[in-house]
Amino acid sequence: MAAIFLPRAMRIGAGALKELPAALAQLGLGAPVILTDTFMAGNGALNALLSILSEAGIEARAYSNVIPDPTVASVDAAVAFVAEGQHDCVIGFGGGSPIDTAKAVAILAAHGGTMRERKAPHQENVPGLPIIAIPTTAGTGSEATRFTIITDGESDEKMLCAGLAYLPTLAIVDYELTLTKPARLTADTGIDALTHAIEAYVSKLANPFSDGMAIAAMRSIWPNLRRVCEDPGNRAAREAMMVGSLQAGIAFSNASVALVHGMSRPIGAHFHVAHGLSNAMLLPTVTAWSAPAALGRYADCAHAMGVAEASEGEQSAVARLIEALHAVNKDLSVPSPKSYGIDEARWTELLPVMAQQALASGSPGNNPRIPDAETIQSLYRQAWA
Repeated sequence: MAAIFLPRAMRIGAGALKELPAALAQLGLGAPVILTDTFMAGNGALNALLSILSEAGIEARAYSNVIPDPTVASVDAAVAFVAEGQHDCVIGFGGGSPIDTAKAVAILAAHGGTMRERKAPHQENVPGLPIIAIPTTAGTGSEATRFTIITDGESDEKMLCAGLAYLPTLAIVDYELTLTKPARLTADTGIDALTHAIEAYVSKLANPFSDGMAIAAMRSIWPNLRRVCEDPGNRAAREAMMVGSLQAGIAFSNASVALVHGMSRPIGAHFHVAHGLSNAMLLPTVTAWSAPAALGRYADCAHAMGVAEASEGEQSAVARLIEALHAVNKDLSVPSPKSYGIDEARWTELLPVMAQQALASGSPGNNPRIPDAETIQSLYRQAWA
């Protein structure tokens, strides 16, 4: 038996943003607060959203100081802003950071307490304010997940917080919001979405429903990943990436992520590497180590992505998958931790800490091949250069 959780409503496709007032009305909501970042405030996207709401008679307040990789302190500042008004829902508008912030704020504004006391394995299931997710990147899938990631600035730990309370009530998935995104961001978020799909499929918690979403995501993402980086205005490719990202989010929210994500979060927390990029740094190495424990599953991924012929056996298909992951990193200029500029002495010093933080997240326990701390340190070393 699998328990499946989805947003209550989703509006998907070109121009879906204009449907936000009607979607809010359908849910009985009319006093939103918008949480976004300075980029969205500066490029006109926030004003466009406010205009759409205003034209429908909805006056929203907006907070635009969300930071990348939100911290406990940045979330608390947003909670204070929300407390100054009377709001019946929280809109996360932007990439993963504004949506993760909105999820945390929706709970703290309603129930108080701290995010530290809510980190995994705690499950937060009692809903707070309704969460409205409007992603502007094709990557995190956070618009359809029951997770948020908040960094503890005191310990440099990226805290995984889980539970039904973090599942958005409404997702507005409009690929036109991604048309102006730069190549680096497009590549990193795209590989993030691919990682979600692969890890959901090979996870020990995979089920027939999540499998269907994961396979569909891989079929959408892989053939369009290079295409959308080479031709940012390709609407069909942008749409495929956006839908694939959503499907991958649904897949891992109803299965899990695994070792790549467990190892990726400490890199982001300690070295401030963007989440999708740190996933990309690790994906080929971790896949090669994990594959012997689930050859059939990884071969299915290779076939879904079209990197292996249907007639090829499992060993050959998996070899092609690993080769393809290395190749796409090269083609999309994904740096290693070394070439990214991370100090080697600091990297080596933090390996034991990062390994313990990876294990503490719980994600490695869902990997088809379960590592210990020494193995995780070894994989970090392999990924270094």
